[in-house]
Amino acid sequence: MAPGQLALIIFAVAFLLLVLFIGIFLLRLTRSLDIITTDVDSIARSSNEILGNANTLLNDVNGKVKVLDPTVQAVADLSVTVSQLNASVQNVTNKFSTAKAATSFGASGVATAVARQAAKTAMHKYKTRKSSKKETK
Repeated sequence: MAPGQLALIIFAVAFLLLVLFIGIFLLRLTRSLDIITTDVDSIARSSNEILGNANTLLNDVNGKVKVLDPTVQAVADLSVTVSQLNASVQNVTNKFSTAKAATSFGASGVATAVARQAAKTAMHKYKTRKSSKKETK
């Protein structure tokens, strides 16, 4: 055997080993890719189910928000009414304080007049509201 033939045999064996190692690597890579593909498919199915549940939940929450909107609006209206009532009470308190101060300086009966006027106004508002409620029925 000539040295060139021996080198050719060594090269052929080395090339055969290289091809075998690459083949084994590719087989393992193929198996790994099959497992990954299976896992990704199961994750995709699960995510579709989760998205469906999330859409159902979102629709339920939106329905409940629509039910709560009138309640929130009523609370806001009540808040405005309470603020107006507070302002009215402050005005009446200021009037009584002013009348009391005026009475202490000698103007008698001012507090009584203010109280009578406030009572008259309140009764008029009550009667007006009561009669308007009867008309709407």
